[in-house]
Amino acid sequence: MNHPLAMTRRPARHTPTTIATAVAACAALAAGAGGLALLAKHHNTPPKHTGPMLLAPMFGTFDTCIATPTATPSAGVGNAATARTQDGARTLAETCTGPNGSAAALVESTLSALQPPERAQGPYPLGYTLAVPLLQLFRATEQGWALDTERIQRLARTVRDTQRPLILYLFSTHFATDAPLEKALATDPANLAQTRDGPMPTSQYYGAPLYNWTLARTDTPLSAYRVQATQALLTEMCRLPAQDIAKIRGVTLLGELHHLFPDFESGMGFGGSYRVTDYSPASVAGFQQFLRQEFQHIDRLNRRLGANYATFAEVQPPSRDIRTEPLQRYTEHIDSFAHGSLPIAGWAFAPRPAGAPPAWVHVYRNGTFIGKTPVNKGRQDVLQAKPELGDANTGWRLDMDFKRLPVGLHRIDVFLEARTGRLQALGTRHITIMDGRQRPPAPQAQQALPASAPPDTALQAHIDWPTEQSSYYYNPLAPLWHSFRGQQVVDYLQFFQGVVKQSCLAGTPHYTHQIIPFTNPGWDAQKFAIEKSLKPTKNIRIGVSLYGDSTYGEYFSQWLLQKTHRNYGITEFHPLKAIDTSSMINILSRHKNQGAEFISFFMEPRWNGQLIERKHNIFSFDTENKNFGSDALYESMHQIMKAHQQ
Repeated sequence: MNHPLAMTRRPARHTPTTIATAVAACAALAAGAGGLALLAKHHNTPPKHTGPMLLAPMFGTFDTCIATPTATPSAGVGNAATARTQDGARTLAETCTGPNGSAAALVESTLSALQPPERAQGPYPLGYTLAVPLLQLFRATEQGWALDTERIQRLARTVRDTQRPLILYLFSTHFATDAPLEKALATDPANLAQTRDGPMPTSQYYGAPLYNWTLARTDTPLSAYRVQATQALLTEMCRLPAQDIAKIRGVTLLGELHHLFPDFESGMGFGGSYRVTDYSPASVAGFQQFLRQEFQHIDRLNRRLGANYATFAEVQPPSRDIRTEPLQRYTEHIDSFAHGSLPIAGWAFAPRPAGAPPAWVHVYRNGTFIGKTPVNKGRQDVLQAKPELGDANTGWRLDMDFKRLPVGLHRIDVFLEARTGRLQALGTRHITIMDGRQRPPAPQAQQALPASAPPDTALQAHIDWPTEQSSYYYNPLAPLWHSFRGQQVVDYLQFFQGVVKQSCLAGTPHYTHQIIPFTNPGWDAQKFAIEKSLKPTKNIRIGVSLYGDSTYGEYFSQWLLQKTHRNYGITEFHPLKAIDTSSMINILSRHKNQGAEFISFFMEPRWNGQLIERKHNIFSFDTENKNFGSDALYESMHQIMKAHQQ
């Protein structure tokens, strides 16, 4: 069982009432202490984007305007929205409805305080992200579900009537958008991801419904509605004059797309019953075909696995835990570590001078040094439990490959290097490496450990993984299963992008909108199977949501260089702490120089300078939002915009 501080949980992403509260990809998606200095570019790195980097905040255009019923234009929009404009002309509800209704006035009312439209120039022009919840584009009729042409036309008129550039966000993911169609689709098992136990029912995520949609197939009613909504929307957009279509600088695809698992709210980490998706018959058949293409002949697969399958059709994806369940074959085993890697991870806090580089954790196995890792990863859970630390960047993690380790008892020793050359012991863990033969494990020979000092009295730390006396089994079929699951994510993205490519936006850059779970030291990235979709993909640029240290530290920059991405978009952005104007300029400049083409962050919609009454996003950059330094972040952006107006 995890130590109570081992798992970082994230706040609700969406509320039942609004897409605009599509809150952060995760309050704890890494938050390290890396500096703001630019990294030197690798000599093989392709040329990067050198033009302006669009700032494209996202706010409640849909729920506060596009979805406003025509018959009751003031319903549910609050006092600020029912107030007339300063010239006494129209209320917000009146601008949203009628034959020329759109969210254009709302967009300008919200953004003009940051930067007037006529001054949206310089290296960071201010535009917006137009989030379109695809399943909200349908209404129930006696004949079934029909497209809501009024909403679609309002969206197109928003692009037409707003002079600012935009990112078009085609949104449809597992987070609820309060679309009636969602509830209907959730009753059909064909739309649902399956664990080994069958289709996953609708679950909850911080009080809001979470729909466990499948991505293992594209021939589902869910996919058909996504395609129908996208085609109708893009058809309407493509009727606009060319100069309006050109305002769309990028299209982001679907939102977070990855595999799912039970207890999504708190089950992102290691340990507990291991359930992942997708075990539907179509997915199992796809896995068998994947193996057939990979190995060509069953004998080659058997040599890899140490198995004796007669045909590929006999191979079933791993689904059982050897510790608690009987197995017919060893290749049935799966848990968070069956792919052959285990995390050595935890958190540590040692007081350090301001501006000092991070401390390092050194790891020894059986007395032999195997690596070190910086203490700079985000642990919002630690900060929440220990606010006196004043810093969330206390996490550390080193992944240890154990595929080739001998069966036996191994000792893991962990030391902290807070000052150069001085080690302090953090603790020891004893683990057992096992295999399918279940041989009695023998103790491994030990080497002498390095000299170390007693822990300082001010040091606070904990080793979360591995747990004491834990056992680990490598199943060579498990990484093949995870690789196939990752390919399913890529295949669904390419399927959906194919719809966009059939429109006038075929030549507009297309981006993913993905999280990067491996930056969070408490998460099991294999559950998401997202890694392949973060690699360079033909005709799809990477779009990622960055929180904490990944916005300003070195880790994301180093990862980006390794992946050789030419250009990218930041689909959600929040440093999770106050950043002054000078530092924010450095952050924006760094991303721009690395190839970022846009940055999207959350804001709150305003009318006549007043907040619209609605469920507010705790990650919105706003003068009235004290969460995670969001008021200071708004002010930093405001000062940057003012500087480029002069």
